[in-house]
Amino acid sequence: MLRKAGLMSITKSLANILGPRQIRVVAVAPGWINNTGMNSEVSADAAKMSALQRNGSPEEIARLVSFLVSDKASFITGTTIVVDGGYTGVDFIMKKEAGF
Repeated sequence: MLRKAGLMSITKSLANILGPRQIRVVAVAPGWINNTGMNSEVSADAAKMSALQRNGSPEEIARLVSFLVSDKASFITGTTIVVDGGYTGVDFIMKKEAGF
């Protein structure tokens, strides 16, 4: 998550600058996504470590983006939406100790 700090900061700044013009700014921070050149032994390990025990699909990211550009998301701005199957919420040391 630290490497995305710049993305998160500029998203908030642009939302504040552009908000008065009714321009929304939302960042999408995907985790491991299949069929995007990320398929490897490392991505398979990442899937095992995520809360959902799998990597995402391009279609799942597309559905989120489709929602964000719709009127249904008209009050969402200045935020970063993490779409990683719970990967960033996992404590990897505790998960290993628990035998997962």
